[in-house]
Amino acid sequence: MEDSIIYAKKYLEDLLSFFGLNTDVHATNSDDEVIELNVPSTYLNGFLIGQQGDTMRALQFMVSSALKNNGYEITRVNVDVADYKKARADRLAETAKEWIDQVKKSGQDKPLQPMNPADRRTVHKVASEYGLETESVGFGRDRHIVLKAPAAEA
Repeated sequence: MEDSIIYAKKYLEDLLSFFGLNTDVHATNSDDEVIELNVPSTYLNGFLIGQQGDTMRALQFMVSSALKNNGYEITRVNVDVADYKKARADRLAETAKEWIDQVKKSGQDKPLQPMNPADRRTVHKVASEYGLETESVGFGRDRHIVLKAPAAEA
């Protein structure tokens, strides 16, 4: 397990060095066997994050693929640059609370716009905390969540 973390950290640091960024990546292992790699804030934040986190997800995919190809025990990786994902999840959670209130008041199901898997997980989690059922529908880039209105009591 420790070998996986060390390899992932070194691999990401080597990738970043190709962009002229020599920085120390903070690496930890979360409970659910995911290696957490946090890149500190630098002048390259915007470039490393990319549009809506696309570059960050690509870095994540590359590190994960390298772990799989080299036979490491843990291959799931989460790369975060300057706490972008954490801030995004916090903003999304606040918005999800507003959506949940709308659904509860209107009694109508609310289909949301397509989201990436991490954003969908955030919305599912917030909705379950507020006692609202959710359903993911669609495939690929069209996959989205439907917030289910509570059943009317008879």
